[in-house]
Amino acid sequence: MPRPVLFLDIDGVVNPFDGPCPAGFTEHDLFPGEQAIRVNPDHGLWIIELMVTFDIAWASAWNEDANQLLGPLLGIPVLPGLVMPPAPFAPSAKVPLVAAHAGQRPAIWIDDIHTPEALTWRETRTAPTLLITADPAVGLTRTTVDHALAWAKAL
Repeated sequence: MPRPVLFLDIDGVVNPFDGPCPAGFTEHDLFPGEQAIRVNPDHGLWIIELMVTFDIAWASAWNEDANQLLGPLLGIPVLPGLVMPPAPFAPSAKVPLVAAHAGQRPAIWIDDIHTPEALTWRETRTAPTLLITADPAVGLTRTTVDHALAWAKAL
């Protein structure tokens, strides 16, 4: 079985933007004039833990900013990123990019928005596929990380 890939969104997942800043997060003004970015150092540790099992790729409109701005705050190495169209774009625009990068490998996609196109992609794949939808007020949780690791172990 090929090594699984994990696609990781940022806004709504690594950066919970909806509602008050959750406990354990600090706010950073990475984009002047826009809402502060919320960062939890535990996310960096969890991403490094996930890298043992998965090839992780950013699936976010942040594009190169993910590694340049967020990576150092999380203390993680540079990750490959899917090149998204200029923002704003329809969330369904991610699906062909995720599909192309995943190929026939097992894949997990953690995002706060999984469109009908994403659900169809999951249902029509022959490779094992898991979509995990994060709450944009909470973001990535330890439960989600444990779920992803258990899924990969069961492959």
